[in-house]
Amino acid sequence: MKKLLITGASGFLGWHLCQLANIEWEVYGTYFSHRLEIPGVKLVKIDLTNFAELKRVFQEIQPFSVIHTAAQSQPNYCQIHVEESRLINVTVSLNLAELCAENSIPYVFTSTDLVFDGLKGFYKETDSVNPVNIYGEHKVIAEIGILERYPQATICRMPLMFGNATPTASSFLQSFIKTLQEGKELKLFVDEFRTPVNGKTAAEGLLLALEQVSGIIHLGGTQRISRYDFGLLLAEIFEIPAAKIQVSRQQDVKMAAPRPSDVSLDSSKAFELGYAPLSLKEQLLQVKGQRLIVKSNSNL
Repeated sequence: MKKLLITGASGFLGWHLCQLANIEWEVYGTYFSHRLEIPGVKLVKIDLTNFAELKRVFQEIQPFSVIHTAAQSQPNYCQIHVEESRLINVTVSLNLAELCAENSIPYVFTSTDLVFDGLKGFYKETDSVNPVNIYGEHKVIAEIGILERYPQATICRMPLMFGNATPTASSFLQSFIKTLQEGKELKLFVDEFRTPVNGKTAAEGLLLALEQVSGIIHLGGTQRISRYDFGLLLAEIFEIPAAKIQVSRQQDVKMAAPRPSDVSLDSSKAFELGYAPLSLKEQLLQVKGQRLIVKSNSNL
């Protein structure tokens, strides 16, 4: 089996990707502060910001391909810790691009829908980027730098992602469900739109892009939805009372990082290649089913 190096295996997306890639690849996953075990995956502790250490691990593993999911992905944190964000989101990404270019192996970089300003929505790969926060800005710098160093690299712009918590990471779903189950008020934006997918779907898109794409591709879902409407759908699927879900607007909440209003992605290019996200309702039902299986097994 060919060797696939996945950075950020302890993160939400990285964990899902390791699970899926393990079927057809010999997977090596990196982590730093959150030790974990993934059956069948060889895990390597490494500080990716240490280039000498990164180069050594790269030479030892000699991967056939690399998918880089490790990142500081909280916009508010990045807005306050600018240099720390730049180091992991830009410098590490460019170092990996150079290593992959030197070895002429496929390199997939996970970017974000937040490279756009949110003024129009349904963004295509050819639309101009114009980030409104530091996180988006650093991802744009990384995109440009990667393609300058390695034009054959793949840039996957990822949407908002959701799913059950992994052993070392979670998604926004957990806080939504916990708040509603506790009978507390859940304020959700009606003026922020995304094209979300679950972790498994996102991982499927990355593996497809690894095999078929160079350059930039969008891996959003098929439905544009506000956080408020997503919350209502979540409550319906998980059979939680929705009365406490309240309308909120971005201007009502003080946040360190400015937020774009509509960064929905047009992913028709990926759809034509075989990327096929289910409807949000179907994806949430999948998540619910997996949650019930885990809960059942934990009670054995």
